[in-house]
Amino acid sequence: MSRTRIKFCGFTRAGDIAQAVELGVDFVGLIFAPRSPRRLDVQQARRLREAVPEEIGVVALVMDQDVDAVRAIVDQVRPDLLQFHGSEDEAFCTGFGLPYWKAIPMGGDPQTALARLRDYPAAQGFVFDGHAAGESGGSGQRFDWTLLPSALERPVEQHVLLAGGLDAGNVARAVRAARPWAVDVSSGIESAPGIKSAERMRAFIDGVAAADVIP
Repeated sequence: MSRTRIKFCGFTRAGDIAQAVELGVDFVGLIFAPRSPRRLDVQQARRLREAVPEEIGVVALVMDQDVDAVRAIVDQVRPDLLQFHGSEDEAFCTGFGLPYWKAIPMGGDPQTALARLRDYPAAQGFVFDGHAAGESGGSGQRFDWTLLPSALERPVEQHVLLAGGLDAGNVARAVRAARPWAVDVSSGIESAPGIKSAERMRAFIDGVAAADVIP
């Protein structure tokens, strides 16, 4: 059984990033979406970026921001990946010279949401989240995990990432049900928006590891 990757998202403090790295997280998410309570400006994000070791992927989450705003994030923060949560089309997502993930909102009409996958042939992965279309995520909303595609039929591999309402109490069950390439969590490891809990981060990682050893 392959190991499920883990992305912790919505960091606002360098100390929380250091704890996540020590625990073995694979990706660190920094949020720039205008309506998110975890939103960072470029200066804040640059300082947090310095706390992330080279071997950990840095993901910049944006939502319906203009070209100049995204370009400033790319140039000044230097993320490894972009994650688009809005109505951005394929041409926009591919215009910054970085691999990207596209969020798929499963909280409204899942079948309509899944039909959008074909619109993003260059996406490196899809983040299937529990929020409805037009929302920025991070709200802790779940969806039916069995709706996730078990594989994405594309010329190149596209990763399946599971998000939405995950926490230490349910992540093992979610991984066993959906077998995603990665899980993505924000509110489920927090004591308050943007404030991560070392205990909840550790318990979440333990839950993923437990699921990975069960066929």
